[in-house]
Amino acid sequence: MKAKRTKLSDQLRQLLDNGPRTRYRIAKETGVDTATLSRFMHGKGGLSTAALDRIADCLGLSFTTESPPPAPKKPKGK
Repeated sequence: MKAKRTKLSDQLRQLLDNGPRTRYRIAKETGVDTATLSRFMHGKGGLSTAALDRIADCLGLSFTTESPPPAPKKPKGK
């Protein structure tokens, strides 16, 4: 049976809570409003891709995959 993976948003929340910078500092360094960051941390809202990019840059994060993405599906012919 496959092990259940932790959602990416939950992993980010954990890193923000236990990481090298405070949430306040991350908000100041990224320009992400503290209220927006707080809503995200409490699971009450999401973050835009621009905000996620700024947070990732601030924390030195990058995404990797464990396996190659699936091959694109070929269109059905006539």
